[in-house]
Amino acid sequence: MKRREVVIDTETTGLDRKVDRVIEIGCVELIDLMPTGRNYHKYVNPQGQKVHPQAFKVHGIGDVFLSTKPTFKRIVDRFLEYIGDAPLVAHNAAFDIGMLNEELDRLGYAPLKNEVIDTLEMAKKAKPRARHTLDALCSTYDVDNSKRKEHGALLDAGLLAEVYVEMLGGRQFGMELNVAAEEEPETVRPLIRPRPIPLAPRVTDQDRAAHAAFVETLGDKAIWLDYRA
Repeated sequence: MKRREVVIDTETTGLDRKVDRVIEIGCVELIDLMPTGRNYHKYVNPQGQKVHPQAFKVHGIGDVFLSTKPTFKRIVDRFLEYIGDAPLVAHNAAFDIGMLNEELDRLGYAPLKNEVIDTLEMAKKAKPRARHTLDALCSTYDVDNSKRKEHGALLDAGLLAEVYVEMLGGRQFGMELNVAAEEEPETVRPLIRPRPIPLAPRVTDQDRAAHAAFVETLGDKAIWLDYRA
C-alpha cells in the first residue's frame, strides 16, 4: 500500500501559543517519499492580532497584507480534508502542531490526531552536536535553499520535504524492488573472425632478380645475406 505523508509548516504572528495566531500554512504531499505536486497553501487573517516585529523580520508578512485574507474558520474544513489522516512531517513539530491545535480549539474542533514526525528530533538523534536549523540541514543534505531569503510556509515545507527524504536515505528508501525470478540471460556466442582472403603477390620475378643482384654488390658482411633463401 502506498504511504501518504504531508510535510507541513506554518508562519505565525509570534511565539505565544495562547495569544498569537497562524497566518500561513504550507503543505507538501509525499506518496512513498515522492512529491506529487498536490500541495496546500493558505494565508490566514489573524483577526486583529498584530504581527510581532521580530516575527515580521523572519517571514516578512505584514498586517495590511493579512487583512484581506480568509480567517482560519473559513479554511479549516478544507485544510482538515486535505491532510486527512496522513502522518504530518514538521520541523520542531511541537510548535507548528501546537499552534494549529490552538486554532482548532478556538473553533471547538478536536486537536489533530495524526501521527507526527518531527525532523528536528530526527536530526538531533542523527547528529547530536550539529546545528539543526532547516538551513543547516539543507547544507548537510545538499538541498538547494538559495531561494530562501525569508521564511515562507510553502517554501519551507518544500525544502523540509527534500531534507526529510534525504534523512531517510534518499528516494530509494521508499521504492519497492521487484524480486521476481529473473529471466535466464541470453547465451552469448563468440564471434568467429572470418579468414582473410589471400592477396596476390605484388613482387615479380624480375624484382627478385634485381634485388639479388643488388645484394651481391654489398660484400660478404651484408646483413641481407642472412635473409637470402
